[in-house]
Amino acid sequence: MRFFIFEEQTNNRMKPLFILVLLISKFSFSQNFSKYVNPMIGTGGHGHTYPGATVPFGMVQLSPDTRIDGSWDGCSGYHFDDSLIYGFSHTHLNGTGCSDFGDIMLMPTVGVNTLNPKLYASKFQHKKEKATAGFYSVHLDKYNIDVRLTTSTRVGFHEYTFHDECQPHIMLDLNHRDKLIGKDYKIINDTTIEIYRQSEAWAKNQQIWSRIEFNQPMIFEYYNNSLQNGFIIHPKKGKVKKGEKILVKVSLSPTSYEGAKLNSSEIKGWDFNKVKKEAELLWNKQLSKIEITESDLDKKNIFYTALYHTMVQPNIAQDLDGNYRGRDNQIHQAKGFDYYSVFSLWDTFRAAHPLYTLIEKKRTSDFINTFLKQYEQGGRLPVWELASNETDCMIGYHSVSVMADAMAKGITGFDYEKAFEAAKHSAMLDHLGLDAYKKNGFISMDDEHESVSKTLEYAYDDWCIAQMAQILNKTDDYNYFMKRSQSWKNVFDWNTGFMRPKKNGGWDKPFDPKEINNNFTEGNSWQYSFFVPQDISGMIEAYGGKEKFEAKLDEMFNSESKTTGREQVDVTGLIGQYAHGNEPSHHMAYLYNYVGKPEKSTEKVHYILNNFYKNTPDGLIGNEDCGQMSAWYVLSSMGIYAVSPGKNEWETIIPIFKKVILNVENKSKIKINRKNIKKIFPKKVNNEVLEKKLNLIPVPIIDAESKSFKDELKFKLLNPKPINFSIYDDLKTYCRIIDEKYKNPPFFQYYGDWILIDRNTKVLAYSETNFNGKLYQSDTISASFFKKPNNYTIDIKSKYNPQYHAGGNEGLLDGIHGSENWRKGDWQGYQSQDFEAIVDLQSEKEVTSFNANFLQDSRSWILMPTKVEYYVSLDNIIFTSIGDFDVVNDDGIKPNDEKTSIRTYGIKRTIPIKTRYVKIIAKNFGKLPEGHQGFGGDAFIFIDEITIK
Repeated sequence: MRFFIFEEQTNNRMKPLFILVLLISKFSFSQNFSKYVNPMIGTGGHGHTYPGATVPFGMVQLSPDTRIDGSWDGCSGYHFDDSLIYGFSHTHLNGTGCSDFGDIMLMPTVGVNTLNPKLYASKFQHKKEKATAGFYSVHLDKYNIDVRLTTSTRVGFHEYTFHDECQPHIMLDLNHRDKLIGKDYKIINDTTIEIYRQSEAWAKNQQIWSRIEFNQPMIFEYYNNSLQNGFIIHPKKGKVKKGEKILVKVSLSPTSYEGAKLNSSEIKGWDFNKVKKEAELLWNKQLSKIEITESDLDKKNIFYTALYHTMVQPNIAQDLDGNYRGRDNQIHQAKGFDYYSVFSLWDTFRAAHPLYTLIEKKRTSDFINTFLKQYEQGGRLPVWELASNETDCMIGYHSVSVMADAMAKGITGFDYEKAFEAAKHSAMLDHLGLDAYKKNGFISMDDEHESVSKTLEYAYDDWCIAQMAQILNKTDDYNYFMKRSQSWKNVFDWNTGFMRPKKNGGWDKPFDPKEINNNFTEGNSWQYSFFVPQDISGMIEAYGGKEKFEAKLDEMFNSESKTTGREQVDVTGLIGQYAHGNEPSHHMAYLYNYVGKPEKSTEKVHYILNNFYKNTPDGLIGNEDCGQMSAWYVLSSMGIYAVSPGKNEWETIIPIFKKVILNVENKSKIKINRKNIKKIFPKKVNNEVLEKKLNLIPVPIIDAESKSFKDELKFKLLNPKPINFSIYDDLKTYCRIIDEKYKNPPFFQYYGDWILIDRNTKVLAYSETNFNGKLYQSDTISASFFKKPNNYTIDIKSKYNPQYHAGGNEGLLDGIHGSENWRKGDWQGYQSQDFEAIVDLQSEKEVTSFNANFLQDSRSWILMPTKVEYYVSLDNIIFTSIGDFDVVNDDGIKPNDEKTSIRTYGIKRTIPIKTRYVKIIAKNFGKLPEGHQGFGGDAFIFIDEITIK
């Protein structure tokens, strides 16, 4: 039979999703592309994909759940290593690093009458499991039930076959996975029930309505107590016969019961095989957008599964009539576009969205229209949006990259002026370090955590905004954002050739480019030192020219494949310090093209394609991240990659396939082979003039040993003068020093000598140069130096984690207090041990007050100590207890309290006690308690500032 599929239109009229017309007994497409999809790829290892049934960009992802604890490798709800299935829920995330979804979970059982998942779960075997595009099936060993699943866009379809005469029950567990915060239900009749579920996890306010229909009369028994919340459903007639099937249709809506009822019209009748075939046809049509010529079946499976993984999200998030729930939690109607959800933009701006500009032009404009509606309704563009919630996960404002790339490639269907307005708004906010970034030209550790990564990614996004301004002939905006796009220079150390964190106006020390810490986002300096996609030629110059830049790339790929510092589960797929398992590295292999060594780009890319992608459950080297890992494969295997989204330009290598045909939306074909790749995607000539690169002078460096001092401190100013940049020969630096003696001194020209200070002091400095008769000036930086309030010393008996040193031992006595944003580096962290230290007051003193500050951030495994003890001594040998603070019993804070808190625990005496030495012991909480997301792990103690008066 031959079927034509007419997809739903955006005119908001109520239409069934599928209109099937029987024409001739021949299949519509010359190839069955969907048969090459293996949804099991990525379900093992750390891929975090799910194997269940969905259709392209569909609202429903009907998949088995083998994990209910939200663990790292259970983010999608399923992991290939598991042997228990808890049920089948209708929403899942594809390859994320955080856990959410798992809505409307159903589980067929026999002889079980409880909503306790430990009791109703069933063992299963992979040999009795099957997953294809739009279909999933499994045998439940415990109950001898076969489960088959398929979907339309908004409706999940279940088929349960019972192989024994039995009394079945179907569990509808509302407590499943994330936290249930609201619920409602309506029993419509003996075959239909409607469910409302409001939950909280990564998305803090996820709301979903569903309509559940059965093919035979059922009894719905509601349970609501401290342990159980949901329904136990069983046939009205009691037992089912051997071989009998129960069919269930579950429609979803983000708006209302009415929306769920409307959406249920997508599937009429109870023909499971017909719906399964329709899903396959949808996938076949979708996957036919790229045809490859390849005889190796594994490579075809890998390619078409990768293409499939780029098409299971973003997800349609509107009802058939166009109604959707906006960022303001109100119901709106999409007019002229489709509204989507699930935008993992930090990941997908790099490859997934550029791929969509080739094969999903209409959806690209729909995605952008969704962004703009979220800007109008929520006050800003999405960062990482989920179910019309802003998770504020990851960094940057990469919606602007997607919009700029679409504009550069001439994609229409959205308001360019509104897009620019929204982009500029995002860039001019004062949160997440942007206030410091705008003021100083970079973000320091003192301002915000992940300071280096944020500076670099904001700079790229600003370049994207500049490209939008140029298209719209907004000259002033173009110049402003082009200058901001050069801010990468302020965190680039011209001497070491690395992007480095800054603290108090200077470089943070010590520095290890392999160290993963809170100055970078899921990576280290190696993995961020090549992120200047907006100014690659300028970056090459900064490294000293093409030869030195090539050598630096070689050094990265040939370094030891080991990182230092914090363990970061995302950093996988290491080739030297290149980490293909995480996104910041994804463009790096293509950088050899820019130094005239395309053969090296081809070699590196082919190695990654052939070694890091497999036709196996652990066939992804890192998190799929909503299609980004797979989009890299799709583009790279075809021989192209967008190193700088926002330019209508692709970097090319030799494709791994003999021939590729892109069937783009205007019905034309792009035919690619190994000989014509450069002709199809020609490299444009770079006409940038030097003066455009010179619109930002790097800030000077305030070089000092520490932020605090006892008697006096000296510092000097360093100019970041690049080796090959003769344009900086005339660089001059100016300085201003403010303290209690000199309240308003002028700037003076600095000539390189050490400057000595002996009191609390603030230093301001900037650089300037004259080039082609025009004066260029850097941003003004500042540093604050503090004279310590006393001459105490400290002997710390415990060993702090080198990631959390607060400036060393003296950091606990410097008079500078850590804030709730502990990632800025002002706290000392101790894991798996108590904290113990002895403070030497240098002479005998009468003391009345003993205090220490502690921090709790439960989600980061940082808990308050259980007890803080104080002891005194005159000789540092015999110590006498003067009291303790019992945190467990005397403070209301609990180990699962998720709000970040700072507490002061100490002893106050009405009668002074004479002492010279004070010992402080803080007892570690120990193993994280049950119910904590890190249950069984070792808690941290975070301490900063011990105060003895």
